[in-house]
Formats: sequence, C-alpha cells, structure tokens
Amino acid sequence: MLYYLFEYIHQNFSMPGSGVFQYISFRSAMALITSLIISLLFGKRIIRLLMKMQIGESVRDLGLEGQKEKQGTPTMGGLIILAAILIPTFLFARLMNVYVIIMIITTVWLGLIGFIDDYIKVFKKDKAGLAGRFKILGQVGLGIIIGFTIYFNPHVLVKEKIAKENIVVQKSTGTIIDDIRQSENELFSKTSVKSTKTTIPFVKNHEFDYALLIKWIGKDYKKWAWIIFVPVVILIITAVSNGANITDGIDGLATGTSAIIGSTLGILAYVSGNTVFADYLNIMYIPNTGELVVFISAFVGACVGFLWYNAYPAQVFMGDTGSLALGGIIATFAICIRKELLIPILCGIFLVENLSVMIQVSYFKYTKKKYGEGRRIFKMSPLHHHYQKLGYHESKIVTRFWVVGIVLAVLTVVTLKLR
Repeated sequence: MLYYLFEYIHQNFSMPGSGVFQYISFRSAMALITSLIISLLFGKRIIRLLMKMQIGESVRDLGLEGQKEKQGTPTMGGLIILAAILIPTFLFARLMNVYVIIMIITTVWLGLIGFIDDYIKVFKKDKAGLAGRFKILGQVGLGIIIGFTIYFNPHVLVKEKIAKENIVVQKSTGTIIDDIRQSENELFSKTSVKSTKTTIPFVKNHEFDYALLIKWIGKDYKKWAWIIFVPVVILIITAVSNGANITDGIDGLATGTSAIIGSTLGILAYVSGNTVFADYLNIMYIPNTGELVVFISAFVGACVGFLWYNAYPAQVFMGDTGSLALGGIIATFAICIRKELLIPILCGIFLVENLSVMIQVSYFKYTKKKYGEGRRIFKMSPLHHHYQKLGYHESKIVTRFWVVGIVLAVLTVVTLKLR
C-alpha cells in the first residue's frame, strides 16, 4: 500500500525522497526491518495472550531429555510468523504483481490449515488434530491453484536467451555488460513467452522443459504440458510443507533452517529478475520476480524474529500454524522462480527428516510382517530425535543442522555454475 501511495506522491507532487519506494532494495530492507519489529515487539504480547488463554503444548512422553519441561509451553506461535510476513508485504510490495498474490494466497491458505489443526489439538483436546487426509486435501487444492495460475496466467512469463553469436556489442562501450545496462534485450528476447521450462543443476544449459515428458503424444504436446506440470507442483508443495512440519520437533530447528533457505531463495529471486546476473549464472530471466524479494525479506525477518523466542529453551512453539505455512511458502516461492528442482539440495534438511520417517515406518512394517516383530533403523524418527536418543543436547543438534543447512545453501548457488 505504501508503494502505491508514494508512487502517487512522487508522480504528482515530486516530493523529495518519495521516489525511493521505486527501488526493490529499499522496500526489501524496510520489509525485513518491519517484520523483525513485528515479531520481536508484538511477538511477546502474543505469547502473553497465548499463556493467558492457556494455549499450551501437550507433549507426549517419548523418553527424551528435557521433554517434560516443554509441557505447557504456548503453541500456535505461527500467528506471529504469519503477521510478520503479511503486514510488511501489504505495506511495501506491489500487490498487483501476480507472484506476490500467489505468495499471499499460499501463506494464508496453509496458515489457515495449520491453525485449524492446532485449534483442534488445543481447544478440542484432540491430540490427533486435523485428520491427515484433510491436510493433504488442502495442500493438493493449493497445488492445483498455484499450478494452473503459473501455467495459464498471462502475466507469468519468461524471456528466452539470445544465442551469444547473435549479440551485437556496441562499439561505443566495447563491453556487453555496459550495453545490458542500456537495454536488457541485448541478451534476452524482447518478447516474453509462456514456458514450462525450469532450472536444473549440473546440465549444460541449466534448463529442463516439463513438456518434453509428453513429447510422445504428438506435435501439439506443449499444449498439454499442464498434465505434467500441475502434478509436479502439487507434489513439491505437499512434500516441502510436510517436511517443514516434521522438522519442527525441537527448539529453533525449523525456524532457523527456514531462514537460511529463505535467504538463499531471495538471492535466487533477485538474480532471476536481473538480466546481468541471469546471464552470468546462465539461468532464465523471469520478468517481475524481483518483487518477490520484498516478500522473502519479510519471510526471513519473521523467521529470525520468531527465533528470538523459539530458540532453546523455547518460550513459544509455532505449531502447525507456522510450520505448514513455512514449508508451503518455500515450495511455492521456488516454483515461481523456476528453481523447484534445486529443492532436494536447498531443502536437504527437510528431505532427510522426511525420508527418516518414511524409512523407519516402512522398515518397521516390513520386519513386522516378515519376522513377526517390528525393527527400527533409527533409534527414533524424525532424524533429530535419533540424535537426541544418542545423547546429544538439542541445542547442539540444532546448531549442527543449521551448519549443514548453510553448506547446502552455498552448494545450491554453486551448482548454477557447475555443468
């Protein structure tokens, strides 16, 4: 809203300083600061309100050190995260941007599903919460909306790269970079096009077209690419959202990991919306995605601010209200900037946590059927609980997982130059 207000003031009154809102870097910084203020200052008030309403965590006895002390800790703290993301976005982002709209819908949608789950657990005293099938149904529904929007919306476009041999360097400057600053079309086509291409690491051109998977149906195969694209979007959103939910098992783990991932996605969004960096990294140039940096700045600020209260020993838990939304935001954001195939690397922590549960459950069922007695690979799943059972303190586990997350984030960016 402030963007449009100051744009009007700048155009009609030329007030000194009003033009600064035109810069994404300024608005991103303001979104980050505002989200930090909201989560730090208003977060404490929300925690007090949750305590007053006796909205506390009901902890199962899993035989883990320090577990009993967590009993009664306020939950549903994800409301702090949602507020710290949405308010700065409404204030500083261009709300007519289709990508910003997609991210707002994702945040509200999954936040609502998580809130319903927490509400049932806390107020209805049903530890099972919202039935798993309804969670999945909600995630699938969001995936369908996001998939069809990205595929069919006329404002979701990319610019194809021009072959190097076709680039004409102006003699007056003598360098390609100087020419780009004068015209972004030196390296990329003047015409934006619909495309189902995405970024893929380790290959020569860093691009993969989902439409190629159905090329066998005939020459009109590109018209039916949504048959592949939409299910992929559904799978990614569901998997990452649940991965973040599973990772949220010890103080600060999901919050800190999400902040690291969000920072990396912000970098990728910025370079994807900038012709110079898109050319240097040999990735697709996606017009208008630069605006997503404002949103992801608020996201990172919200995570860091919430971590103030969520770090060990946690004063508040985010609950499913926060964890489902965090994972869904990360997945949808990656899809919007065509970096979803980098998720197995970037979100490696979420992936491993998810896999540890799947492996544990599958192996237990297999051995029970074969030997009549279920056996386990890990002492406990998800993986962070396995290390707790080995005797590691949860703060050490969280810190080491963060270190691994940072390494994976660096590796994600590095892969864009490896081919």
